[in-house]
Amino acid sequence: MSLLEVKNLKVAYGGIQAVKGIDLHIDQGELVTLIGANGAGKTTTLRTLVGMVKPAEGTIQYDGKPTGKTPVFDFVRKGLVMVPEGRGVFGRLTVEENLRMGAYYRNDESAIRSEIDYVYELFPRLKERMTQLAGTLSGGEQQMVAMGRAMLSKPKLLLLDEPSMGLAPIIVQKIFEIVQMISKQGVTILLVEQNAKLALEISDRGYVMESGRITMSGAASELLSSDAVQKAYLGE
Repeated sequence: MSLLEVKNLKVAYGGIQAVKGIDLHIDQGELVTLIGANGAGKTTTLRTLVGMVKPAEGTIQYDGKPTGKTPVFDFVRKGLVMVPEGRGVFGRLTVEENLRMGAYYRNDESAIRSEIDYVYELFPRLKERMTQLAGTLSGGEQQMVAMGRAMLSKPKLLLLDEPSMGLAPIIVQKIFEIVQMISKQGVTILLVEQNAKLALEISDRGYVMESGRITMSGAASELLSSDAVQKAYLGE
């Protein structure tokens, strides 16, 4: 069953059309990746899915219902959660306070506590720094905080925008392992990622976006072995 269904989505900034009539769908439990060069319209697509940008045309259905009239703050409550590019941690709050922000609308304290402990198991480094201000952490640690915070929101569909950007290779590996782990727990994931090879290796399906259009889609393994994708995104 489709958890997300996007039809003929068009998004314009000023006079510029950033997204030019795309269709995509994500089924319950899938890990789907969206790859493409900088400026292809990937981040705009994600921001539109969570209501931060209004589409000029087209429809978005999440969990069987149109999202057009959903207020931005309500998306998280409905389980549609985004980890933005650049991480977006609250720099003047501690690591633990940041994690708790993910659960701001929940009141099941014992479950929240055990989920925070689980995040510390996944990211032992965060446990060591739980009382440290998030703004003083390294980029990799901030990415861990952002992903942990998203998990505290109990996502049904998790949107990840460039989680590996600017991180050291060893940290990138860890982040991708965690993405896989979250997926195996049954969370549906849409991953936007510059590192096309790593993203496709862990995904079920993929879409390729160029200049605001979806130009290819298919099983991740097919895209990995496609000559066009290898030339454009895998440096081969």
